[in-house]
Amino acid sequence: MRAALVGYSSSEEEEEEEEEGGRKGGGDRASPRGSPRASTARARLPVPECVLAMFREQEEEERGAEDRAKHGGRVRCFPHERGNWATHVYMPYKVQEEFLELLDLLVSHARTYVSSLTAMEEFHISLSQSVVLRYHWINPFVQSLKERLASYDRFFCVANQMKVYTNQNKTRTFIGLEVSAGHFQLLELVSEVDKVMEEFDLPTFYKDPSFHISLAWCVGDLTGSLEGQCLQELQDIVDRFEDSALILRVQWEQIRCKSGNKFFSFPLR
Repeated sequence: MRAALVGYSSSEEEEEEEEEGGRKGGGDRASPRGSPRASTARARLPVPECVLAMFREQEEEERGAEDRAKHGGRVRCFPHERGNWATHVYMPYKVQEEFLELLDLLVSHARTYVSSLTAMEEFHISLSQSVVLRYHWINPFVQSLKERLASYDRFFCVANQMKVYTNQNKTRTFIGLEVSAGHFQLLELVSEVDKVMEEFDLPTFYKDPSFHISLAWCVGDLTGSLEGQCLQELQDIVDRFEDSALILRVQWEQIRCKSGNKFFSFPLR
C-alpha cells in the first residue's frame, strides 16, 4: 500500500514593470525648455538601499532552488515561479541516539535491495500536502494556523509499522514508520489545518492519510524492490530492536510550518 509524500521549493515576488521613460506619445504638450515642469518629469528618485537589499536577499535565498544537482536528482512537484513559496505543515520528531542506531540498521539492510537509498536528515509527520503560497499570504496564513491550533494539547503516538511510500508523481520512493496509535489526534489536527487551507483556496490533506515518519528515500518508483520480502525483513528488525517500544512512542510537543526558507512554530499545550 502506498501513500503520497511531498517535495519542497520556494521562490520570490514579481519583477517590476520596465521603467517609464520615453513611453509618452507626441500628443502630450511639450513644456518650455528649462522649465521646472520639464526637469521634474525627467527626474527619478533613487530607490532606497533597504528596499534594494530586501529584493537581493530573497533572490540569494532562493537562487539555488532550481539546481537539481544540489537536491540529489529530486524533481519538483510543481514549477518554480517567482512569488510562489512552497509551504508545508508538520510535526517535528526529536531524534534520540537509539533511534539513529535503528535507522542505521534499517537503511543498511534496505540498501541490499535498493543501493541508492539515502537516509533522511530530519524527521517529521506531515499534517498537510506541500502547497504554493504567494509571498504576501504567508503572515495571514501563519496567523490563521496559530489561532486554530492554540487549544490543542500534547499527546503520544506510536510509529512502529514499516511501510513503503511514493510521492504523488512517483518520482521518489520512501520507506517509513507508519503510526499505529494516535491516529485520531492527528486527524483532529489535520482537520484544523485543512480549514486554513480552505480559507486560502489551497488543497487539503489526503482523504485517508497514512501518518508516518519517513526514514529514507530514493529517486524513482522502486516500490517493487522494497515491498514484499524486504519490507518484512525491515519489520523484523524493528520488532527485535531492544529499545524500539520506547523510542517509537513519541510525545508531540509542537507543530511547525515551513514556507520557503521561513519556519514558524506552534507549541502544543
